Amino acid sequence: MSSSSSSWLTSSSCSPLSVDSSSPTSQLVAQWLRFIFLSPCPQRLLLSAIDLIFLITLLAFAAQKIYSRFSSNANSGSTITKPLLQDKDSDYKVTLWFKLPLLVTSLLALTYTVLSILAFTQSNLASWRQIEALFRLAQAITNIVIVILMVHEKKFKAPKHPLSLRFYWIANFVAAFLFATSAIIRLVSVEESSLEANLRVDDVFSFINLAVSLFLLVIAIKGSSGIDAIRISDVIESSRTWLSNDRTTSLYGNASLFSKTVWLWMNPLLNKGYTTPLKLQDVPTLPLEFRAERMSELFQEYWPKPEENSKHPVGFTLLRCFWKHIAFTGFLAVVRLAVMYIGPMLIQSFVDFTSKANPSPYEGLVLISILLVAKSIEVLSVHQFNFHSQKLGMLIRSSIITSVYKKGLRLSSTARQAHGTGQIVNHMAVDAQQLSDLMLQLHPIWLMPLQVAAALALIYTYVGLSAVAALLGTAVVFVFTLIRTKKSNSFQFRIMMSRDLRMKAINELLNNMRVIKFQAWEDYFGNKIRQFRQAEHGWIGKFLYYFAVNMAILSTAPLLVTVLTFGTATFLGIPLNAGTVFTITSVIKILQEPVRTFPQALMLISQAMVSLGRLDEFMMSKERDENAVQRDDKCESDIAVEMKDAKFSWDDEEGNEALKVEELEIRRGDHAAVVGTVGSGKSSLLASVLGEMYKISGKVRVCGTVAYVAQTSWIQNATIQENILFGLPMNQKKYKEVIRVCCLDKDLEMMEHGDQTEIGERGINLSGGQKQRVQLARAVYQDCDIYLLDDIFSAVDAQTGSFIFKECVMGALRHKTILLVTHQVDFLHNVDSIMVMRDGRIVQSGKYDELLKAGLDFGALVAAHESAMEITETGDGFSQSPKLARIPSKEKESAGEKQSQEQSKSDKGSSKLIEEEERETGQVNLRVYKHYFTEAFGWWGVALMLAMSLAWIIAFLAGDYWLAFATSEAYTVPSFIFIIVYAAIAAVSCIVVMIRSFLFTYWGLKTSQSFFIGMLDSILHAPMSFFDTTPSGRILSRKYYIASSRELTRLDSITKAPVIHHFSETISGVMTIRGFRKQGAFCQENLDRVNASLRMDFHNNGANEWLGFRLDFTGVVFLCIATVFMIFLPSAIIRPEYVGLSLSYGLALSSLLSFTISMTCSVENKMVSVERIKQFTNLPSEAPWTIPERTPPQDWPSHGNIELDNLQVRYRSNTPLVLKGVSLTIQGGEKIGVVGRTGSGKSTLIQVLFRLIEPSAGKIIIDGINICNVGLHDLRSRFGIIPQEPVLFQGTVRSNIDPLGLYSDEEIWKSLERCQLKDAVTAKPEKLEASVVDGGDNWSVGQRQLLCLGRIMLKHSRILFMDEATASVDSQTDAVIQKIIREDFADRTIISIAHRIPTVMDCDRVLVIDAGMSKDLYLLCFVHK
Repeated sequence: MSSSSSSWLTSSSCSPLSVDSSSPTSQLVAQWLRFIFLSPCPQRLLLSAIDLIFLITLLAFAAQKIYSRFSSNANSGSTITKPLLQDKDSDYKVTLWFKLPLLVTSLLALTYTVLSILAFTQSNLASWRQIEALFRLAQAITNIVIVILMVHEKKFKAPKHPLSLRFYWIANFVAAFLFATSAIIRLVSVEESSLEANLRVDDVFSFINLAVSLFLLVIAIKGSSGIDAIRISDVIESSRTWLSNDRTTSLYGNASLFSKTVWLWMNPLLNKGYTTPLKLQDVPTLPLEFRAERMSELFQEYWPKPEENSKHPVGFTLLRCFWKHIAFTGFLAVVRLAVMYIGPMLIQSFVDFTSKANPSPYEGLVLISILLVAKSIEVLSVHQFNFHSQKLGMLIRSSIITSVYKKGLRLSSTARQAHGTGQIVNHMAVDAQQLSDLMLQLHPIWLMPLQVAAALALIYTYVGLSAVAALLGTAVVFVFTLIRTKKSNSFQFRIMMSRDLRMKAINELLNNMRVIKFQAWEDYFGNKIRQFRQAEHGWIGKFLYYFAVNMAILSTAPLLVTVLTFGTATFLGIPLNAGTVFTITSVIKILQEPVRTFPQALMLISQAMVSLGRLDEFMMSKERDENAVQRDDKCESDIAVEMKDAKFSWDDEEGNEALKVEELEIRRGDHAAVVGTVGSGKSSLLASVLGEMYKISGKVRVCGTVAYVAQTSWIQNATIQENILFGLPMNQKKYKEVIRVCCLDKDLEMMEHGDQTEIGERGINLSGGQKQRVQLARAVYQDCDIYLLDDIFSAVDAQTGSFIFKECVMGALRHKTILLVTHQVDFLHNVDSIMVMRDGRIVQSGKYDELLKAGLDFGALVAAHESAMEITETGDGFSQSPKLARIPSKEKESAGEKQSQEQSKSDKGSSKLIEEEERETGQVNLRVYKHYFTEAFGWWGVALMLAMSLAWIIAFLAGDYWLAFATSEAYTVPSFIFIIVYAAIAAVSCIVVMIRSFLFTYWGLKTSQSFFIGMLDSILHAPMSFFDTTPSGRILSRKYYIASSRELTRLDSITKAPVIHHFSETISGVMTIRGFRKQGAFCQENLDRVNASLRMDFHNNGANEWLGFRLDFTGVVFLCIATVFMIFLPSAIIRPEYVGLSLSYGLALSSLLSFTISMTCSVENKMVSVERIKQFTNLPSEAPWTIPERTPPQDWPSHGNIELDNLQVRYRSNTPLVLKGVSLTIQGGEKIGVVGRTGSGKSTLIQVLFRLIEPSAGKIIIDGINICNVGLHDLRSRFGIIPQEPVLFQGTVRSNIDPLGLYSDEEIWKSLERCQLKDAVTAKPEKLEASVVDGGDNWSVGQRQLLCLGRIMLKHSRILFMDEATASVDSQTDAVIQKIIREDFADRTIISIAHRIPTVMDCDRVLVIDAGMSKDLYLLCFVHK
């Protein structure tokens, strides 16, 4: 550096010696700024001015305080003289955040006091020394005042530092940074001989002061004084609510500042994980301030008020909640930026040092020390940035998940149907994760221009105007990136849309797999999902190829910019030596990171904006109006339920009237029944009382607590006991009585584990009647005032129904107010009032006899019922024959039953139906790697990718080696040759990188698609037992995997599935949850599950940064050791150009070492994802769908003869037999009625005939063919079935009644007419294209059953199975349907499970099943006269 340039660095004068007033204005301004901020004297004056402003500010505040005190003497209640915190029920805790700043400030005050005394005691005080002495005095006084101020804070328990002090610390850091910058420049550029000794000492002290100022800056940004006020009552409450369930104390929460800085708090967990595989209970809890409870409260607290009219409420709320976290991570990013270019700046100094004949060891050690400090700060700031950014992302994800869950519980019916379960799951799993991922790339977006500017400025100092070429090249790259990124936004939107459709289809498939297997529709739904996946895969492919081009260009952009820069320098005649060349290449290599990550950051912002938009739409969706129904849980009124001029709609947007109630009063303790035909509005009436319908107008008042039993059973994936208790404490006497009156005692005796038996997802291991009685027991146990019972007898047999009505409805609930929707006319004699509904209106109301005399609708219903009962009593042309045909049963049956009972009593296994999620331990098996890498193209693909990667590395290494060779003093390479060869190497590198990007993208896409198709096929072929024991959330969670450390990753991934599963379960039962007002309990369960997932995520990130920091710091140490050898070995051994080359690579060594190890860990963690997918691609498969050599004839079954020969069945290999040696013959065309108690095994018999459960022994022969020898689709597609639970799929009426598109419109309309639905469909504007939402929720349960009946009428199968086909329709509709079945299926074999006696009486013979066929079986024969 020239003397004119260095004078302002070394001069102690306060006048601008080197400012040239004749320079252009821009240069003049730059010279003045350089002098003011980097010259020693102005720097001291600047900091002294800051000190003076701070002291004056404090003096002004003190004067105001004194004045206020004197002026308020008369007011004894003045708060001026009182402590800031004066709650009697409070105490305070002084933390390390207070003690450390106090200690540091005290040391600074002491140091500056000593230095100022020494300065003033010197005999010769020149002008510079006077300035230095005054500067030290100002610093001493200021720090003494700060110490006094902090002591004052402790005295008055101030929770925050004053703003004046925080601003001072921030300004002090800026000044310290300027001092340190000047010191670095002097150390690197100024000869030791030309520098005053006192300045050299001050330079060393500047580095120490910078570290101290950095710490105080953190304190200033944090704001907290470290004095925590503690309310005793809060501590007790906090201990009860949050700490009572802690298994392991939070390591992070109890760690010191130093421990948090270098991740020492992770050591105990890592030590344990090293010795044994980690388990869930080994992972510590989250600190209190990071828990989901706190995040949920914050999000709710900062949600915009209605008057703010925010258009983007989610983003606005997140910014309000986490701005401090964002600011702190931004500060860490700035610190890294401040030190990242120090290494490249030192390369020239190191090259010059090794080129000297007799270099000074002192200078070499100073250079190494600067390198060590700068790289250490860089390493620490990088990993702290990563950790805190990931932590911030985790907190954001927690806020989103908990808030989406709460919103899901508040959605209106229309909004819930509009979004669907699959889309809402995407909000929790995808959108929340994308916002979380954004945090790592948020700051690089705005820091990138600063990094580029700093790099270009540094390049300018070495090659002058050639930096303009670098600027132009960089500008072109950025413009290209912005244009391409804007285009990729549309791809992102398309991907999210297609992903939503696919997720909805998968969710629908998993939730209705039993029906799909009954109908042999796996191919249809599999193809539907494949089509959605193909569309999604197409958009992902377009996006990734687009992205591959971006990444290829951006990866080679630094190399191209380097060629452009060196080419311009060569053209301008600027000399290029080893130091200059490798300084510039090192700077551009550093520049490569922001340039490479910039499009990724833009992509993440693009994805995040889409996610924020989706979340805004969801969070702003309409909610159920909590004030629509006036609910008073403790009122004493005689009227329990009251409606007046009330109009309701299921559509809260268009407001189409669906229910109108002019006047309704139900007195306290009355039992009221609601009757009517299918679709008349009975369930809607109950929904209006619950507040689930949109109230257009009128008044609704409910007096007392409400219990609700839905028509479609909603059962939790928990034990029977937990389902019944539903969050209440156990009362044994009350519990046993509830079990008795709900007729569950015999069912529990039959179950191996009694009420501790775990119920599968959606109650799959219970019969329809058992599910109905469990949810009835849940309602009875709640002991509410008002009971809304929606058709609770439809799924139970007549005997059980009579018992429940007598013992439960008229017994245990005799003093309760009951609103009962029913089709059972027999029970109507006993109720206080009856309401008859038609077309959403109450057309009649009164007592039984009054309505019977009036006739009309009620008369028609009773007439239909009595007509059906006459068949039972008189036979209607039939007479009962005493002939009783006994099915032969083996004698060993009773012995076998006894043995199985004894075995079940003695051998108590697990009561859990849902199996624990499979989890590998230890290292990922090498077979998993092979499975992934060879999935697409086998070993040839692996070889090609390795070859391309090797070519890529060689191309880049060749460029750097050529630079070292061409700039060597030992060789003379013409400038033209130098740049031509380097440009050629760059061109080859670009081609290789582009080809490699495309190949890797194609490879990854093909592998992912192969995995998806493999997993889908495996799931479609899985036996029904797999779906009975695997929650759908676990299958869906295979799509949402985040990699971290191996064992923590496995734990992390298996704690995510319960969050998704619990949410799906909640959405399906939201009416029941809201009816019981259990939203709080379910929200707490969600919080617990989110906390379990987050603690894995948090410690995952901690483990990553623990490793990364240690590896990077090890790399820094190795770099400094290697540098010592390089600069002190003779230049004959290591030439200067190779010192430059080595340092250019060595500067990246620390991050490279960490990157290599972390990528190795990341690959292994990604393989955990492959491992989990592999588990689902290798599921046990059910029998083949088709067996070509055993395909039955086209017209099979032609007669419909069914023969069971010694049939034995068990649910799973480890369970007792449920069918034991059953033999039975059914002739073709016979109508067989199957009756028995609910849970006795009637539906199991049908599952065996469809081979959803494979026989353990024996034969099933249909028309001479053993069904176990034919393909499953060949079997199931030849049968017709109306299952117990009517299932509709999202789509239209047409797609539901004819999913495969096999029938004409005329045939479909005829089928709808025969199943009594033509009028309902015709009334809709869209006719056959009328919408059916997810689960068919916009159709009544009765209408759903009729639609399922319509499917079978189209199919005309020779053998028809009906499992409670008309359970949810009224007697009148049932009679019509039975007549149609008699006419349309006269020559068909029908096996009908029914609870209604009139339905059974249409049959030729009746099969009585008791206790799961463990007792003797009888066929009760009715013979025509």
